[in-house]
Amino acid sequence: MKVTVLSRSGETKSDRRTNRESGKIPGVVYGKKVASQPIYIEEKALHQLMRSGAGAGGILRLTLPTHGEQPVMIGEIQRDKVLGRILHVDFHQIDMSEPVKATVRVELTGEAQGVSEGGILQVMNPTVEVRCIASAIPAAIEADVSRLAVGEHLYVRDLAVPAGVEIRSDENDIIATILAPQKELPEATDEIRDQDVAEATEEQVGAHAD
Repeated sequence: MKVTVLSRSGETKSDRRTNRESGKIPGVVYGKKVASQPIYIEEKALHQLMRSGAGAGGILRLTLPTHGEQPVMIGEIQRDKVLGRILHVDFHQIDMSEPVKATVRVELTGEAQGVSEGGILQVMNPTVEVRCIASAIPAAIEADVSRLAVGEHLYVRDLAVPAGVEIRSDENDIIATILAPQKELPEATDEIRDQDVAEATEEQVGAHAD
């Protein structure tokens, strides 16, 4: 996804207030080819980038006023602690031929054996950290859970990744597990309910009589 950003060079305090009020979020782009360039990005465009997956280790391209189009990854995002609005965002300019770390989503496929038996599939870790050249970052890592029975787990070590991609997450971390089905409590029969109500009524009558 490509987005054009604006430079923040030479802005005044009044400019900053005006830009924020008009929906622009301040940020910075840094890397080997870009020596810390302050920028503004439209809030709407940033949210679109994050929804598209760029916020989870994906590569996007920013067109900078001074360096043209550059491949970047979203780094740190600062948010308002009360409202949750984004206050500032860092973009890391990268070299597509050099290794980088990225967070990649794990996509579960198939229907687990344990689920067909009444169990519940619970995802423990939906992402893993990988290291590879930027151009080889997978959009997702698929994992087939169809053989998982109740009580069994899918571990990081069970994941198959493309050649050249190294998983940096702990191999013993659990990606997903199949929980045992919860036993339903037997419903009270009408007879038991009637008896409970009758006893409670007698107790109330006795209490009033005293």
